[in-house]
Amino acid sequence: MKITLGKQSILLLGVNGLFALAGALSGTFLNVFLWKSRPDYAMLGWFTISQQLAIGVTFWLAGKWVKEHNKMSALRLGIALSGMFYMLVLWTGTRAVDWIWPLGLLLGCALGLFWIAFNVVYFEVTDRENRDLFNGWVGLLGSMTGIIGPWFSGFLISRMTANTGYRLIFTVSLVIYIIAVFFSFFLKKRKVSGTYRWSEPIHQLSTPNSPWRPLAMGLFAQGAREGVFAFLIALLVYLATTQEYKLGQFSLITSAVALTSYWAAGKWFKPHYRSKGMLTGSVLLLLVLLPLLWKVTYGTLLFMGIGSAIAMPFYILPMISAGFDMMGTSGENVEKRVELVVLRELCLMSGRLFGLAIFMIAVVNSHAQQVIIWLIITLGAFPLLGWIFMRKLLRKMAS
Repeated sequence: MKITLGKQSILLLGVNGLFALAGALSGTFLNVFLWKSRPDYAMLGWFTISQQLAIGVTFWLAGKWVKEHNKMSALRLGIALSGMFYMLVLWTGTRAVDWIWPLGLLLGCALGLFWIAFNVVYFEVTDRENRDLFNGWVGLLGSMTGIIGPWFSGFLISRMTANTGYRLIFTVSLVIYIIAVFFSFFLKKRKVSGTYRWSEPIHQLSTPNSPWRPLAMGLFAQGAREGVFAFLIALLVYLATTQEYKLGQFSLITSAVALTSYWAAGKWFKPHYRSKGMLTGSVLLLLVLLPLLWKVTYGTLLFMGIGSAIAMPFYILPMISAGFDMMGTSGENVEKRVELVVLRELCLMSGRLFGLAIFMIAVVNSHAQQVIIWLIITLGAFPLLGWIFMRKLLRKMAS
């Protein structure tokens, strides 16, 4: 039987694609913009920490509104606040570095509102059969925006004087967020039911033999890597080349590779492959980092980026699909889907904050590049640790 997606799934993919495009245009260069105003690793670390704290708290607090009221309004508000963030960056300009915490908290709230609503609606419009297909399309669209957005932004920035290019791409992102809000009104208002249980994440993790325990550890390991990699890799590419255009080129190449690998994974990756696939992806994600120990150049960074783009779908699709499949294992879990989405995000946030804490300790004590590289290698091994925690759960779910 051919696996397909419904109209609401396709529309949700479209809204997500616009949101991803706006982020790809500006998000790739946001930390470079801040770095050029104040070259300080710790400053970027605090900016990211403030985002992650706000994302986790927003997920937990907004869960009540999403479950008991209107999840579509949370999704739209998240997009609108993202636009407001770039309005403030445009207004403050190079003085944005003096407002790291307020700006980081605002961006975190925006992301938290969007993603809690998106994840709940995503669960409702997909099922176990087409979830891998939907995830493959999410990755495919993310890769396409990663090809177009950063290359276009880098091209403009490199050809404009001072910060004119940055102001232009931040403005374009603002316009795209407005368009995304418009299209979100075509998503149907979802039914609400039940009462939000604030303590459900703690209850699930404290229950003996709960399947959420190994998944929580896997999510923690995922977060430990991505919390630092999300901003540090792009910054290293810029520092190695001192050209925004090269960073855009890096993103174009790696996203083009990721587009192909996500397309293939979405088409052929099946639930019974998840454990082996996650192991393969985890090992490859670590191996492609090793050339950085020899020398940090655009070439070694590009090798790492291409290798990661090939390996990531094998690792990340089992992580995503396993969690959402567990929400559908019983009527009780379906009823608790909002709380379980919050649980999932809190585990990711905890991992991200853990990775960022290690990063902050490292950069406070030394700015040496070799210390940064060993930090990357260490955090790059965490996906393998995540597979160790999740391997039995993945095999059980595939049987």
